[in-house]
Amino acid sequence: MSPWSWFLLPTLCLLPTGADPRRSAPASSNCELKPQQSELNSFLWTIKRDPPSYFFGTIHVPYTRVWDFIPDNSKEAFQQSSIVYFELDLTDPYTISALTSCQMLPQGENLQDVLPRDIYCRLKRHLEYVKLMMPSWMTPDQRGKGLYADYLFNAIAGNWERKRPIWVMLMVNSLTEVDIKSRGVPVLDLYLAQEAERLRKQTGAVEKVEEQCHPLNGLNFSQVIFALNQTLLQQENLRAGSLQIPYTTEDLIKHYNCGDLSSVIFSHDSSQVPNFINATLPPQERVTAQEIDSYFRQELIYKRNERMGKRVKALLEEFPDKGFFFAFGAGHFMGNNTVLDVLRREGYEREESDSAVGAAVGAHFLGHLCSGSACCGHASSGSCVCGPLAVSASRVPVRKCRPGWFPAWKCRPWWWGGAEVSEEVEAATPTPKAAA
Repeated sequence: MSPWSWFLLPTLCLLPTGADPRRSAPASSNCELKPQQSELNSFLWTIKRDPPSYFFGTIHVPYTRVWDFIPDNSKEAFQQSSIVYFELDLTDPYTISALTSCQMLPQGENLQDVLPRDIYCRLKRHLEYVKLMMPSWMTPDQRGKGLYADYLFNAIAGNWERKRPIWVMLMVNSLTEVDIKSRGVPVLDLYLAQEAERLRKQTGAVEKVEEQCHPLNGLNFSQVIFALNQTLLQQENLRAGSLQIPYTTEDLIKHYNCGDLSSVIFSHDSSQVPNFINATLPPQERVTAQEIDSYFRQELIYKRNERMGKRVKALLEEFPDKGFFFAFGAGHFMGNNTVLDVLRREGYEREESDSAVGAAVGAHFLGHLCSGSACCGHASSGSCVCGPLAVSASRVPVRKCRPGWFPAWKCRPWWWGGAEVSEEVEAATPTPKAAA
């Protein structure tokens, strides 16, 4: 689960989840979707072992908007896996409590004490507007299920004066008509967690609340004020009809349903922090926006990818006879320094394959290379890196080195790219939670 969705967790659980996911029309009008489920693009990667394990890329939107376009191979991988892991344990009451506590100002403080007066007044005015408009934003389906505007507003923003400014910024950014209309249906991550519990699978999390929360609270005060001011300006301009945002939730859903592996749009869904960089900013403010973007990219994407990748590796090694299904935000698998890159560096390699059910049950293939007679170093470079195994015509890896590569035993232990790779995994390896 990502920061943007944290404060929404109570509202995500308001309604029952037994509704048929096919009742909601997915966003698909602008892409050429293939007619057969087995031919759809997939955000699934297979870890080749016995039994196999999987990575699955999610997005933080109502599951009913994307479920029909998730290929059967991904659903079958979920069904086949005995243990399901998420970023956070979304079904643990402690997670909800810790997320709530993380957002609060120190005891005795409120926003009126810490914000500049003009920003506080604009914020209060905008929230009054949202509260006034929210009844008209609600859908008949939401009202029919007992979800009403006053209750929803209080669930999301009822204690806004006690929240830290960075969390208020995220809250404001989500209080739009499109987002309000989607409340009451679990996001894809939460739906998978609830399904895992229903199917009595073991579940777990690779991160702690504090590890996702603290980076957001780590911005300095001037950066937080800049971010909140820019968010309010954006919402005010949207209300005035003078601004079009570069992409919307609908764009995100369309890209996901069409299998478009675009790292830009999905990285923002995974970090859940708006991009403040735009050409209209004065030079100094543009520098501040770039500093914020760089900070969040490092703290909420790259550092987390490193930590998540190492903990996945530790789990695979601790439970070699278990089949895992790791469901993380799709942005953690795209762009630079991804979770897949961490696994590859730690001794796994990725190979493309088609997304048909029979093709290794996945859109991609990961095979453990640096063990036994696998290839490790390249003769021409002299560096010790995990190299590829030969692949037969039927795309099955075979245990021999390609020309120019030498066996793993000739490399120093845990040596990669000319530098020692630490085996240490931050904090304890997470332990699967048994089904109730």
